Amino acid sequence: MNKEIEKEYLEKAEIFKALAHPTRLFIIHTIKDEKLSVKELSEIVGIDISTMSKHLDILKKNKIIVGEKEKNFIYYYLAIPCVLDFMSCAVKVVNKKHQ
Repeated sequence: MNKEIEKEYLEKAEIFKALAHPTRLFIIHTIKDEKLSVKELSEIVGIDISTMSKHLDILKKNKIIVGEKEKNFIYYYLAIPCVLDFMSCAVKVVNKKHQ
């Protein structure tokens, strides 16, 4: 594989790596319809704020979510809703595996 092709697929692989954790998948599903803060998300998931912040940073770095500051809080929302299409596809693959 030449370097140009490798770079193209490496960028795509980074998106999959960002989504390759159950907590991050839960986050994108949870913020699909509403903006939530780090504190709200950490309470819903049941993890500490610093761990939640690390998950959010990975999703932000890959432009999957966006943070919007309102007063003293940053509220996160899904920037790329088509990511949920992938989630639907993943469910179909899982269901097929269990048939």
